[in-house]
Amino acid sequence: MLPSLRQLTFLVALSDELHFSNAAKRCNVTQSTLSAGLKELETILGVTLAERSKRSVIMTPIGRKIADRSRRLLAEAEELVEMANMESDAMAGDLHLGVIPTIGPFLLPRLRPILRDVYPRLRLYLREELTEQLLEGLKHGRLDVALVALPHDVADFESLELFEDGYHLVAPPDHVMSEREIVDGAFLKGESLMLLERGHCLQQHALSAFPGLLNKDSEFDATSLPTLLAMVEEGLGSTLIPDMAIDAGLTRGHEVVKVPLPSSLPRKITLVWRKTSTRKEDFRALGNLIIEARQSLFKQAMKARQR
Repeated sequence: MLPSLRQLTFLVALSDELHFSNAAKRCNVTQSTLSAGLKELETILGVTLAERSKRSVIMTPIGRKIADRSRRLLAEAEELVEMANMESDAMAGDLHLGVIPTIGPFLLPRLRPILRDVYPRLRLYLREELTEQLLEGLKHGRLDVALVALPHDVADFESLELFEDGYHLVAPPDHVMSEREIVDGAFLKGESLMLLERGHCLQQHALSAFPGLLNKDSEFDATSLPTLLAMVEEGLGSTLIPDMAIDAGLTRGHEVVKVPLPSSLPRKITLVWRKTSTRKEDFRALGNLIIEARQSLFKQAMKARQR
């Protein structure tokens, strides 16, 4: 038989107060209830915890040791309850969010301050990986929710589409289309684009912006959008950059031209999570804040263009 937390609470109170009446008041019980609880505890443990007299209480050496250990056990029990309460509260506790590299650097700096202000009890842990790795992380419980771009096969998960993200053609200043205000698919037919390496969903998304019209430069694969931008700036070719990255200032300070592609098929920025998750309302609340972060990014970009 094990001691109860109630009995350990009685012991700690008596050790602190060294007075049965005061210890009972502290525990909101009668003195006889406290005394009986401590007697039961001594019987369970098989030791004497306190020496009692009409005028004083003296803790035995083993009583002091057990009282000290009981304080730690009670503190851990309180932490356990607090942890469970935080997880049951809306947007509180730990949340493991995965995000693809073509979203994270541009959106997360806007999202995190909003999350801290609106949900201060939320502890957000971020993981940046490619889409397939994120979905594996979701499947095996390493992640709670992931921010990805569609089209992609997410049929095994529940999803929430947040917003669409279009593209700009980014090219060297002397590119044939650098003087145009906007470009459509007909002008890009046969254009050979420098794109991210295989495994990045943005490679296929970019080629699908104008289905059947674009080609990939077979001599070049980039590992990141900044690398693509550096190659464009060196005059080695052109690429498609998501609007989100443009609004976040990716091309700022670089000698390149940016041409909007309003008729391109956008990628769809989407939250995905396990169908069995119990935190679906949390994820929908997170989705609303991600939308807010994207709108904030767009407004900042518009102000910068008007200067």
